[in-house]
Amino acid sequence: MMERHMDKPLLGQTILVTGASGGIGAAIVERVALEGGRPIIHYCQDEHAAETLLDRIDGNGLVLQADLSDVDGPFELWRKAVDYAGRVHGLVNNAGIRTEISIESSPGEWRAAWQNEFQVNFFAAADLCKEALQHFRTEGGGRIVNIASRAGQRGSASDSIPYGAANAAMINLTKSIARSFGREGASAVCIAPGLVRTGMAEHYIAAQGGEAAMDEIPVGDMAEPKEVAELVAFVLRYGQDSLNGATLDVNGGSHIR
Repeated sequence: MMERHMDKPLLGQTILVTGASGGIGAAIVERVALEGGRPIIHYCQDEHAAETLLDRIDGNGLVLQADLSDVDGPFELWRKAVDYAGRVHGLVNNAGIRTEISIESSPGEWRAAWQNEFQVNFFAAADLCKEALQHFRTEGGGRIVNIASRAGQRGSASDSIPYGAANAAMINLTKSIARSFGREGASAVCIAPGLVRTGMAEHYIAAQGGEAAMDEIPVGDMAEPKEVAELVAFVLRYGQDSLNGATLDVNGGSHIR
């Protein structure tokens, strides 16, 4: 087994992080690098942000482009990651979108919104999990961290029903992986944040009204991306096997199970 270092608990681990050019993904990359890991930074469109992030971690990693809205995108990304690293120790499925669609929309618009939301937020993650599990089976195990949402636990607003449904599927996917592959050295944990200070959350707050959005959070404010990133890095550490199958809430008490 790889030697463990208390100050660098992820030393020697290569971690693929999807949707990593900004927000929570970028914070995860920086935290993984701080703890000694080698991040693979996935982006779809913003190459400059991804390259800037790589510079911030002193070039200790790799930038890879893939379009997860394309059905072949996840498989292409995984192939690139393995070609680069040889061995991938962890997968963080962080990429996500939030589509606003009304029940008054046309059937075509409604179906397109659901298909796009599930492709990016769930199907791409499921495809990457499939590839990762096969890799872990032959390479000595590994860990998957799926980033879902509070909406997957309690349901979503009326204009973003596909978002809540896709995140609920992500939570269930994590449980199924944990139950099915834990004995083979592959573990999976889901993290379900509430509002996190990102562009997606700012858009939501602007639509809902800042005061109303904050009133439902008992701690009085949304989470910072670094809070989620610290938890992801903790889950990726060796010695956290018993977290397998867990869904960890990061929502300030706005939804308590």
